[in-house]
Amino acid sequence: MNWWALFLLWLAGINLRITMLAVPPLIPFIHQDLVLSGKAVGALNGLPVLILGLGALFGSLLLARTGAIRALIAGLAIAAAAGALRGLGPDLSVLFVMTGLMGLGIAIMQPAMPTLVAHWFSNHAGLATAVYVNGLLVGEIIGVATASTVASWLSGWGWAFVVFSLPLAANILALGGALRAGRVKRPGLRGKAAPDGWVPDWRNLTMLVCGLILGGAGSIYFATNAFLPDFLHATGRDHLVDQALTALNVGQLPASLLLLIFADRLVGKRWPLIANGLMSFAVVTALALSTGTTDVIIFSALVGFCASSFLILVLALPPLLAPTHDVHRFSAGVFFIGYTSTFVTPVISGTLWDATERPETAFVPIALMGLVVVLLASTLNISKTRHQPSITEGET
Repeated sequence: MNWWALFLLWLAGINLRITMLAVPPLIPFIHQDLVLSGKAVGALNGLPVLILGLGALFGSLLLARTGAIRALIAGLAIAAAAGALRGLGPDLSVLFVMTGLMGLGIAIMQPAMPTLVAHWFSNHAGLATAVYVNGLLVGEIIGVATASTVASWLSGWGWAFVVFSLPLAANILALGGALRAGRVKRPGLRGKAAPDGWVPDWRNLTMLVCGLILGGAGSIYFATNAFLPDFLHATGRDHLVDQALTALNVGQLPASLLLLIFADRLVGKRWPLIANGLMSFAVVTALALSTGTTDVIIFSALVGFCASSFLILVLALPPLLAPTHDVHRFSAGVFFIGYTSTFVTPVISGTLWDATERPETAFVPIALMGLVVVLLASTLNISKTRHQPSITEGET
């Protein structure tokens, strides 16, 4: 086992989210310097997520032309520079432009991660994926938990953005040093793959299904995050908002740790996805029907557990389902479909709440996404032979 490669994947996983999740805690500080409407706040938080989907295609192009290592370094460099410059001014237009560029850098990194997993850990794709997703979750928690404190110490949110860009620069140095020392190999896409082979094969039904599963799983996480505070406010439990959101996000870590141990036994099988979909339906429904204090905290944590499990199980599929030289564009297609479709469920949930004026109805579409994932996962027929996947109804 190449522990250096695992460490580099884990570090890159942290940097997939740390600059993004530093934003919400800094909103009060930004309000002091800039006039932000509610829509602007929503756009500032949602813009990187949208670009994660759209920018994945550009990441696939860059990866096909330059290779996985150079694409990852380029993504880290763009995200680090743009993330640090978000506070330049301060100016609202600079904030949004640089936030968009930061999201593009992260989007470039995304397809590079499964590609490196396929090259470095072809026989342990589940474990390697669990490692970098664990880093992703750690990055989320670091950003959320420390950003406001850092801004207070530095007397400015602009300098806080600079601080949270430093781990990305450190990642570039660590990756370069490991390559020069021969601790990791430099994979390339040359050979079987043509340099211009970057566009996802939209006829590949397996890729489409994986993307929709990622979208369903993402909908459960992001929509619950979006509606849980208002739900608790509407049901007279404002004092539980911070606890419930913390439980939702920290609840992801146990799933990540469990899959670090059992990933190679669970990844590449349908039943864990199906079981997780059924569990998601049950816990989201229970959360919507909760009336007390303890139950809402427990069910919020369980939603986070399901969300983390889904993320690892789905992101480990591209290295298993696509040939090594084609993982980048398969992954890009999965990310594009997954992150762009993630926005559908919150819109439906909000519309249903407005129409019924009943806060619990916002969770109906979220819970149903668990059943949608069950149906999608049941169509997957992952061959025991690596890179020979099929769909029960036939490949297109």
